[in-house]
Amino acid sequence: MKWFNTMSHHRWLEQETDRIFDFGKNAAVPTGFGWLGNNGQVRTDMGTHLWITARMLHVYSVAAGMGRPGAYSLVDHGIRALNGALADKQHGGWYACVNDEGVVDASKQGYQHFFVLLGAASAVTTGHPEARKLLDQAIGVIEKYFWSEDEQMCLESWDEAFTETEAYRGGNANMHAVEAFLIVYDVTHERKWLDRALRIASVIIHDVARRGEYRVNEHFDTQWKPIRDYNKDNPAHRFRAYGGTPGHWIEWGRLMLHLHAALEARFETPPDWLLEDAKGLFHATIRDAWAPDGADGFVYSVDWDGQPIVRERVRWPIVEAMGTAYALHCLTGEAQYETWYQTWWEYCVKYLMDFENGSWWQELDTDNKVTTKVWDGKQDIYHLLHCLVIPRLPLAPGLAPAVAAGLLDINAK
Repeated sequence: MKWFNTMSHHRWLEQETDRIFDFGKNAAVPTGFGWLGNNGQVRTDMGTHLWITARMLHVYSVAAGMGRPGAYSLVDHGIRALNGALADKQHGGWYACVNDEGVVDASKQGYQHFFVLLGAASAVTTGHPEARKLLDQAIGVIEKYFWSEDEQMCLESWDEAFTETEAYRGGNANMHAVEAFLIVYDVTHERKWLDRALRIASVIIHDVARRGEYRVNEHFDTQWKPIRDYNKDNPAHRFRAYGGTPGHWIEWGRLMLHLHAALEARFETPPDWLLEDAKGLFHATIRDAWAPDGADGFVYSVDWDGQPIVRERVRWPIVEAMGTAYALHCLTGEAQYETWYQTWWEYCVKYLMDFENGSWWQELDTDNKVTTKVWDGKQDIYHLLHCLVIPRLPLAPGLAPAVAAGLLDINAK
């Protein structure tokens, strides 16, 4: 049975996409976009996080490109927030978290700044008059503080005044840098963003993960040597989990295939290892993380022998898995990737989609019942675009630029 590039499946994806867009609108607060609870209402106790606000700017830039009424006003809202309460007017960059009273976390986090870069680049595709200025500002901050010319990689974080950087290098932040760099390339057409993305992928995936059976190491010292026991005492950390986080492995695979497609669009021959390693990451994720304890679902983390650590089934890994299955099918045409895609959609409809309260549950336990060990709430609709919209697009250009260019459903029959 074929789903990929069929208009009937695309219509189903669009219906679900609109349900998600409608749910996410509830997140708008005066300081940006708030943390949505399981009932779809903003949790004021969580404050306004930079990463959520920047992601939502990206999401509603895509929605605006799809012609959704009300989306452009949310793009405007996101830009105003990044120019307002979240912006550090004294030192530059953006605060990690604020609330109605002021700054909650003044640190300057690379992970969060790369989402500002992504959101601003996506907003440029909407034609918003302030978007390019915001993008140029974000590029300036990344160039000055987060891209290391010496290391040819990205730094992790700084203090409020950008005077001291963390003696830690993170694979998660660098992965999202790759994501943002690809969209910045689409908007600016500056080749250096592809070069940087390729460099990051070569270090974290081709040099390190490939030698470790594609179990991606995300924690490094300042010399880019893996720290294998990092956060061993806090294995369920949301952003820096101990061991391997298979959802990131498979997410890396999709990003590398976007990079492969971007190089091909320039009439260049991509390195063979981009596709080879993307396949390796995909199959390693299934090998270690899909139903290792008998119940369907991807476990959140595994150790360096591939044994589960945190067995909860968090939403975003399976969402990313579906996007990567589509991307691999685009490049290989192999039926196995569509089979997995369909298997995972069946799981999501059965366990994750919440038609009563809206959106999808963020986390399930080992019996696929709702739990909150790692995540509490439904603050994230960003990952959902990777299974709802990406399967309706070519792999290059990236998400918002492709939608703005009218490429949605271009291959559907």
